[in-house]
Amino acid sequence: MTYSDPQESMEISVTDFGPIVKAKVELRPLTVFVGPSNTGKSYLAILVYALHRYFSAPSRAPGRLYFSGRSVFSRGLLRRSNQKLVKSFEEFIKTEFVAGEFRKQKNLRLPNQLVRALGEAISAQGAQVGDEILRCYGFERLGTLIRKGKSSESRIDIKVRKTEYKNAFESRLILGTDILHFETVIPEGLIWSVDTQDNIALRDYVYAIRDQVEGTPSEDNDEYRRYLSQQMVESVGDYTLPHLIGPLQRPAFYLPADRTGVMHAHSVVVSALIGNAPMAGLRPAIRTPMLSGVLADFLEQLIALDQAHYRRRGRRSDLGSSIEKGILRGSVRLERSEATGYPRFSYQPDGWKTSLSLMNASSMVSELAPVVLYLRHMVEPGNVLIVEEPESHLHPAMQVEFTRQLATLVRSGVRVIVTTHSEWLLEELANIVRRSAIPESKSSERSATNVTLKKEQVGAWLFEPRQKPKGSVVKEIHLDESGLYPSGFDDVAAALHNDWAEISSRISKE
Repeated sequence: MTYSDPQESMEISVTDFGPIVKAKVELRPLTVFVGPSNTGKSYLAILVYALHRYFSAPSRAPGRLYFSGRSVFSRGLLRRSNQKLVKSFEEFIKTEFVAGEFRKQKNLRLPNQLVRALGEAISAQGAQVGDEILRCYGFERLGTLIRKGKSSESRIDIKVRKTEYKNAFESRLILGTDILHFETVIPEGLIWSVDTQDNIALRDYVYAIRDQVEGTPSEDNDEYRRYLSQQMVESVGDYTLPHLIGPLQRPAFYLPADRTGVMHAHSVVVSALIGNAPMAGLRPAIRTPMLSGVLADFLEQLIALDQAHYRRRGRRSDLGSSIEKGILRGSVRLERSEATGYPRFSYQPDGWKTSLSLMNASSMVSELAPVVLYLRHMVEPGNVLIVEEPESHLHPAMQVEFTRQLATLVRSGVRVIVTTHSEWLLEELANIVRRSAIPESKSSERSATNVTLKKEQVGAWLFEPRQKPKGSVVKEIHLDESGLYPSGFDDVAAALHNDWAEISSRISKE
C-alpha cells in the first residue's frame, strides 16, 4: 500500500475538545476548515498534525521518537507475548501453506489472536500520543484541552476505512483532567497481503518454521522454532501496523498563521540561538516551553530545510516553482552563512541581478516564501501540508491564483488542509470542483490554468459558533444550487449592501 492509496479514508470526530462541542470530519485530498475566528479551526488542524507526527513512519527529522511498526510491535507486544500467540502463528503457517509448496493466494487472513494483539500494541501508545498532542499545542496538562464548561472529558475518535473490510479500524482517545485512555479495535479477518514468491526473507522464515514444526521434536528445535516464530510475528507487525494506521502514516508539515512574522524575525531568532549555544559547533535545542510544538517545528525545519535528513527522496520536480512563476514573479532563495552555518532567506524579483532580504520584500512574498521552500525541500507526493490562513497578505486576485496552486498540488499527490476566512478561496474552489463536470467533448474549452478537482476530492467544513452549549459545531457544507459553498460570507455582503442602501436613502432625502 502506498501513501496515496485511494481505497482508504480517515474520519476524525471530536467531542468537547477545545472550543469545539462536536465535529466529525473526513479528511479528503483537499480539506478546508472555514468559519469565524475562535471556533476551533486551528485547534482541529493542530490535532490532525499531532496525530500524523506521532504515527508517521520515521523519516528525515532528527531525534524522532515517534511511531514505527518494529519498535512499537516488538517492545510493546513481544514483551507481553506468550506461547499461545507464538503457537497460534505456527498453526497459521501450517494451515495456510501446503507442505512442500506455497499456496497461490497472496491475501492471507491473520489469526484473530494476533489481530487482537496488534490492537493492544497500538493502544499501549496512549501516553506517548498524549504527550505529542500536548507538545503540539504547547500545553502542560491534558485538562487544558477540554472544552470550557465541560469539566469531565474530551473524546477523540479515529476511523480508518478500507474497501476490503466491512468494518472500520477504530481508535478512541479519552482525555480527562489528568488521564488519557487509548483503545484501538481492529475488525477480525484482517488480511495480510503478501507475495511470498517475491519476498525471499519471508519465504525462508516460513520454510524454516514449517520444517521445525514438521521435523523431529527436540528441545533445541523447540527453542529455535519459537525464535523463528517470534521473528515472523514481528515481521507481520512491521508490515501490518502501517495499514492499520492508514492515512496517519503520511508525514505532515504545518505552516502556522504567524509565519510571516517568523520569517521576518528569523535572523533575530538565529542570533539568539547562536548566543545561547552551550558550546561552539553545537546547535541548541529549538523546542522550548515558550513555543507551541507547531511553531517550534516550523522554526526547526526552517533552520534545517536543505539538510540531508529533510532532503526529498529522488529529487522530484520542484513543486514550489509554479507559485514563484504564477504569483511571486521572482524566486525565493536559501543560502547558508559560511560563518554560522545557519540559513539566510532572500527574494530575487524577475529581471533583477540582486536579491532582497525577506525583511525588505513585500508581506505577500514573506507569506508565501515558506510555502515555496517547504514544497521545494521537504514536501513530496503523499505528504500532508497544513496551511493556516493561506489568504493572509494576498490581494483577492492572488488568493484566487493560490487556490488554483493548491488544487494543482493535490493533483500531484500532496494532501492539503487549510483553515481560511476567505470568500475568494471558497468561490474559486467551487469553480474548480464544478469545472470537473464539464463534458469531455468540451474539455478543449478549458483554460490551461484552470485546474479541476472532483467533488469527492474536496471537503469543506463550516465551524459555527453556538451559545447553548457554548462552543462551535462543525458540519460539512456542499455546493448549493448556485454552485457555491454556503459559508455565510454572502450574509455579510448582504448586510453591507443593506447598510449602503439605507445610507444612500438618507442622503437622497436631504
